[in-house]
Amino acid sequence: MEESGTAALIRNEPGNQKYEYYYPADDAETVLLIDKWDSQQALDLHHASEMMGTIAALREKYALTMTAERYVTDEGGFSQNDLKYIRK
Repeated sequence: MEESGTAALIRNEPGNQKYEYYYPADDAETVLLIDKWDSQQALDLHHASEMMGTIAALREKYALTMTAERYVTDEGGFSQNDLKYIRK
């Protein structure tokens, strides 16, 4: 994704806020992708784009499997109890 320039193209799509890969120190076979979009509509447009064909081809080429989890920002903020563990 990085070498082909695909990740850079995704980062430049309208509504994309973040598209980053992370690698666990103890598992060379796992990659964590964090992508963040302005809205569900922006993500839906990304999923409907020609870019998804490129991504699907790369997944097929390298026989990649995946799981997905969705995390939503807590608009209410952190509780006072949680804040005592967060160092800024």
